Amino acid sequence: MTLAPSPRPLTRCPPGAEPIGAREVLLAVELLFWLIAAVLVALGLAGTVLPVLPGTPLVFSGLVLAAWIEHFQKIGVVTIAFLGALTAIAWLCDFIAASLGARRAGASPLAVGGALVGMAAGLPAGLPGFLFGPLAGAFVGELVARRNLMRAGVVSLSTWVGLLVAVAFKLGIALAMLGVFIAAYFI
Repeated sequence: MTLAPSPRPLTRCPPGAEPIGAREVLLAVELLFWLIAAVLVALGLAGTVLPVLPGTPLVFSGLVLAAWIEHFQKIGVVTIAFLGALTAIAWLCDFIAASLGARRAGASPLAVGGALVGMAAGLPAGLPGFLFGPLAGAFVGELVARRNLMRAGVVSLSTWVGLLVAVAFKLGIALAMLGVFIAAYFI
């Protein structure tokens, strides 16, 4: 972004202070937009593993904002459309993969809901809570629904595997989106 220095200051300034020109203001706003784009992408990457944040849509929003900052000169419509398609695929995968394991084992809706609650409740415990919270939640949900200990074990394991596959797939797509953006930006 090339601008000539402003001949007049935008605001009044106290005696002895340097006036701020239009160029400096525009650079500060551009820097703020880049910061917002980076925060959206970072939140999106976190959202691929955290159930409370919409992961890939946030990554997509941050990347579109970054392309907009550059006036879509480095990142074109084709790249944005491809990133949008990846976002849609990740969103669909989130529903399909998580429920596929549960449905294959004949899980009750309580087991699937329990797995999601277990994932959210396990987050404060770090990686072990994230990994085993859904397993415990699905187990409790299925046990409450069907009152069969063996069945609850099979269903909880299947639901847990489905959720982990969905998280891994979403994270892979989000990282691929970032890679495509970086490649398109610098090539």
